[in-house]
Amino acid sequence: MEKKGFRNLKVVAKVKESAIITSFYLEPESSQDWRPFDPGQFLVFRVPVANQGGTQKDHVLRNYSVSNSPNAKGQYRITVKREGAPVSGLPDGVSSCFLHDVVDVGHTLVAEGPRGEFVLDTASTRPVVLLSGGVGLTPMVSMLHSLASTSDRRVVFIHACENGDVHALRDEVEGLVATRPGLSAHYCYRSPTERDRDNQHFHSEGFVSREVLQSQLPIDDYEFYLCGPPPFMQAVYGVLRGLGVQKQNIAYEFFGPATVLEPDAVPAPAASRPPERIDPSSDATIVEFRKSGVKAAWDKKSESLLDFAEAQGLSPDFSCRAGICGTCKSHLIDGEVAYFEEPLDDLEAGEVLLCCSKPLGPVILDI
Repeated sequence: MEKKGFRNLKVVAKVKESAIITSFYLEPESSQDWRPFDPGQFLVFRVPVANQGGTQKDHVLRNYSVSNSPNAKGQYRITVKREGAPVSGLPDGVSSCFLHDVVDVGHTLVAEGPRGEFVLDTASTRPVVLLSGGVGLTPMVSMLHSLASTSDRRVVFIHACENGDVHALRDEVEGLVATRPGLSAHYCYRSPTERDRDNQHFHSEGFVSREVLQSQLPIDDYEFYLCGPPPFMQAVYGVLRGLGVQKQNIAYEFFGPATVLEPDAVPAPAASRPPERIDPSSDATIVEFRKSGVKAAWDKKSESLLDFAEAQGLSPDFSCRAGICGTCKSHLIDGEVAYFEEPLDDLEAGEVLLCCSKPLGPVILDI
């Protein structure tokens, strides 16, 4: 039976990888709590949040990809960027700054998982392109470990970041690329320093463009894996589609709030759609989005209430789409729902997570 639930992970090492990125090596306090992971998966951490008086009163949930080899039995590594306040007056990132500034060797973190469907297809034999931006390289490094040690597939590792000061895990990637033929790496720096130029630490300057990809990828039937911040993802995805890469050959995960990459996948706003006519004599399950003035018959093909709301042209907030982050939490005015993925956090009465629930009958949502 698959093990689930939060358990304690002890920090056994803390390694600074760049000016803003640090790795944390974690081991379960009890060996029975070890859970294997697939390259690309993440852990969900319960990070304490202090109130104004400085006492711990609550927590937030944050996801961090496992960045080490899946062959490293008994140990996880997460590689975290310190998210300082973008401008004066705004708060620092709660979770990343707690890890960087407070957590040290010997501390215990509380985590669940591994989770996630963004995983390397180890059954495939096709060549692979691992494309990352910033700290989005973390799941890619885990995938590269797996591909280097258990496969003879051609692999191209392409990473984009600001410059060498913030480029994490470079030596590790270089070491993996050197382990066998068929592995290569390309680094694209947006603003390389003079030291980067002197040491030839990068291969191209600017952004991951059509020309960069064409120069690195001989004609072949590749599988692409993408991870990074939304602007990077949108730009690179557009380039790949422009080069004729089929959607089914592009797997991706956002490092940050999820976003739709395909423009034609965005439904028309509810205000521009004609109201749906509902046959009062039918036995259809009616879902009402009260604030939006939208009523529609539940489509059993919908994966969740979130998917169904989007199909009606609504745009509820969301991020993980897996019952983890709580971003899609909404108020259930009436009716009942069933969860096909149990929420990690307890919900108050009348609260519902749209991303992992379906209606058990007619429901009214405060959306």
